[in-house]
Amino acid sequence: MFNLTFSAAHPLSAYGWDQGFAESFVPYAEQGFLPGRIVRVDRGRVDAVVPDGDGVRTVLADTALVATGDPLRVPCTGDWAALDLANGRSGAHVDGVVRALLPRRTAFVRSTSSKRAEGQVLATNLDHIVICVSLAEPLDLGRIERFLALAMSGAADEGPLDTSAPSPASGAQPVVVLTKADLAGAPEGLAHLVADVESAAPGVPVLAVSSASGDGLDVLRAVLAGGTSVLLGRSGAGKSTLVNVLVGEEVQLVQAIRDRDGKGRHTTTTRDLRPLPGGGVLIDTPGLRGVGMWDAHTGLARTFSDVEELAEECRFHDCAHRGEPGCAVQEAVDSGELSVRRLESYRKLQRENQRIVAKTDARLRAELRRDWKQKQALGRHMMERKRGPQR
Repeated sequence: MFNLTFSAAHPLSAYGWDQGFAESFVPYAEQGFLPGRIVRVDRGRVDAVVPDGDGVRTVLADTALVATGDPLRVPCTGDWAALDLANGRSGAHVDGVVRALLPRRTAFVRSTSSKRAEGQVLATNLDHIVICVSLAEPLDLGRIERFLALAMSGAADEGPLDTSAPSPASGAQPVVVLTKADLAGAPEGLAHLVADVESAAPGVPVLAVSSASGDGLDVLRAVLAGGTSVLLGRSGAGKSTLVNVLVGEEVQLVQAIRDRDGKGRHTTTTRDLRPLPGGGVLIDTPGLRGVGMWDAHTGLARTFSDVEELAEECRFHDCAHRGEPGCAVQEAVDSGELSVRRLESYRKLQRENQRIVAKTDARLRAELRRDWKQKQALGRHMMERKRGPQR
C-alpha cells in the first residue's frame, strides 16, 4: 500500500502534495490505488505523475470511470486523482484508470462560448492565478478586471470541492504580470502603465517583466515558488516565452504575433503542468479569446471593492447609481475620484454575470423578469406624463 506519511522529501511534494491531500487519499490507499497529479488531459485520457520509489514517473490513465455529463466535474489539469494501475489497463499503451478525483481546493472557471449555460474549468488546486498582459499593445483595463473577477471568485461549484480547505475565493492569489516590458519605452512610461493597471486591480500585485532582458523575473520566480500557478491571457501575451524562461528549457513553441492586427497565434494547444526549477509548478494554458463570467458575484465585489465601498454610502440601499439623490458613487464620478470607465466596466460585468446566473437560477430569473416589467411600466408612465392628457 502507498505510504501516506507526508514529509518535504515525499516524491510528490514538488508537485503540491501535502498533508491535507494525504488525509483525503486514505480511503483510496486502503484499496491499493496510487495518488497522482494530472499534468495533461487529452480526449478521455490523462497524463499523471505518480510516486515511483524516491522519484516520480508519468503514466497514461483512462478517465471513463469518472466521466460525467457535468463539465465542471470532468478531470482537469491540476486535479489530484486516485489511480488504479493494477487492474485498470484498457489498452496496450494505457497504464491504468482514474478511479476518483480528490476534492478541489480552488479552480479557475469561465463560461463556455456556447449559448448553453455551462462552465469550463481551466485549472484546479491553484495558489496563484497569473494574468498575463502584453505591453506591446494598448492596455485593455476592462479585460484585466474581467480576469480578476473570475480569479477572485474561485468558482465554489466547480466539482468536488474540499470544504475543509480555505475558501476558493481566498485560496488563490491573483497576480497581474505585464509582459514585454522592454517594449514599453522609457521607465517613466512603464511606471504610468503599472499605475494604470494598479488602479484597475486594487490590492493585487502588478509585476512588469521582460523575458528578453530578464527584468522582473526574479520577483516573479519568488512569487511562484512553492505553489501551483496558472498562466492566463490572450494569444500573443507572451505566455509561451515566459514559460520557457521560467522552466529553464524550450518546452513551448513560440510564434510571432500577426503584423496586421497585433494578435497572437495559438502556440499552446493543451493545458500542461510543469515543475519549476526554483520550486512550485506552473500550468500553461492556450490563449483565451473569450472569457465569460461564471458565477462571479464574490469576485466582482472584490475586484471593484472601491465601487462597493462607495455604494455603501449611498442614501438608498438599492441605488442604481444613475442620478438618484444622495448617490455617493455618482458624486465620486463627478469629483474625479472614480472614473467613468471603471463604473461602466463594473455595470457591464454585473449585468453579464446576472444573465449567466439567471440561466441556472429560476428564482433570480423571475426576479429579473419582474424588475424588467416594472422598468417598462415606469417608462410608459413617464412617457404618458410627458405627452400630457389625450383629447
